[in-house]
Amino acid sequence: MKPCKKLIFGFFALVMSQASLAAPQLLDRVAVQINDGIVLESEVQNMVDTVKANAKAAGQSLPSDQALRTQVIERLILTRLQLQMADRIGLHIGDLQLDQTIENIAKQQNMSVAQMRAEIEADGNSFSQYREQLREEVTLGEIQRIQVQRRIQVSPQEINSLVKLIKEQGLKDVEYQVGHILIEVPSNPSSEQLEAASKRANAVLERLKSGANFRETAIASSAGPKALEGGIWDYMNINEMPTLFAEVITDAKTGDIIGPIKSGAGFHIIKIMDARGLQTQEVEEVKARHILLKPSPILSEDRAKAMLQQFLKQIRSGEAKFEDLARQYSEDPGSATKGGELGWADPSIYVPEFAQTLNSLKQGEISEPFRSTHGWHITQLEERRKTDATDQFNTNRAHQLIFRRKFNEELQNWLDEMRADAYIELFDPETDRG
Repeated sequence: MKPCKKLIFGFFALVMSQASLAAPQLLDRVAVQINDGIVLESEVQNMVDTVKANAKAAGQSLPSDQALRTQVIERLILTRLQLQMADRIGLHIGDLQLDQTIENIAKQQNMSVAQMRAEIEADGNSFSQYREQLREEVTLGEIQRIQVQRRIQVSPQEINSLVKLIKEQGLKDVEYQVGHILIEVPSNPSSEQLEAASKRANAVLERLKSGANFRETAIASSAGPKALEGGIWDYMNINEMPTLFAEVITDAKTGDIIGPIKSGAGFHIIKIMDARGLQTQEVEEVKARHILLKPSPILSEDRAKAMLQQFLKQIRSGEAKFEDLARQYSEDPGSATKGGELGWADPSIYVPEFAQTLNSLKQGEISEPFRSTHGWHITQLEERRKTDATDQFNTNRAHQLIFRRKFNEELQNWLDEMRADAYIELFDPETDRG
């Protein structure tokens, strides 16, 4: 669920009767203090309203207003902590990068930016608010990538073990949609705290087995990372999902409820919401090359884009060769010395913006400059081919699956650590607000 735009015009606003001076009426107030930042009551209420509207449109039930408010506040706390971290390291998504992201989204939906803007405004929404919400989402994705990726190591032994498993058993041809509820326990819990959490988990399990709605129960009860989404994780292959999930659903069927399972975080309840086939027998690979320029205090976003536009002009006119410019200017150390060559690969291994650009190109075509999380690129699609699951594909796929699993696990660990180290104070909405 998208966090709401932060209000920028102060903490409070007062209104005055036109007829006479009236008692000040409070329109906004601080709901949560997070380190040296705040969340306003209006932000909480706007997000609650958004969740309710989405649930109504989807025909889904919700728990009590208080349970929903608790989950919304928790999501806003985690969002604000990540944005504070981004501020501390100087991470800022500029307008040029944001415009490129919007162009990519519009292309994905087979429309122009103008058409997408008209559609957003036709639904009664503000395009400028959409831009700022998107800026926040891109910032969150970037800070997660920067902070979490460096915590992950995938060893050759892990890759080789999974490749061997794929060769022996085949890559599991099923993706699961998993529902997850976590009944949290504090760090170093006492026996009484453990017992109380265990009883609560068993009570939740009994409600679910008696037919209670899983999504509603998760929003009301779960402390898991997907609680506000009703505990539902996107479809995952068994080799990429968190280890806790993978260990218990091997032979499970759709509708099965598993748990409570105890871990260091608490007691987990897992439900198989759905399963679907995963087609992996034949893969389309692409052979491509690129030139990457990374914006910095010395090289601005505008200048990086302009340089690539000049390179493109030189290549198309025959004044320069792609590979020579790549060797001279590209800041991708893995490909620059090879004239920008990336070799054959499944496009899904690349970041979304790069994969989407490759998918839009014809063979031999060079892209216009575009922005990804790594910087500004131009790329040329050299060839496409259909291939069976070759050894290299199995190796790439194994690395991808292991990385995704570790990323999900480490992301939650990082968020938990940030929250534990933060100063957080919640203000009771029922207390005197004067």
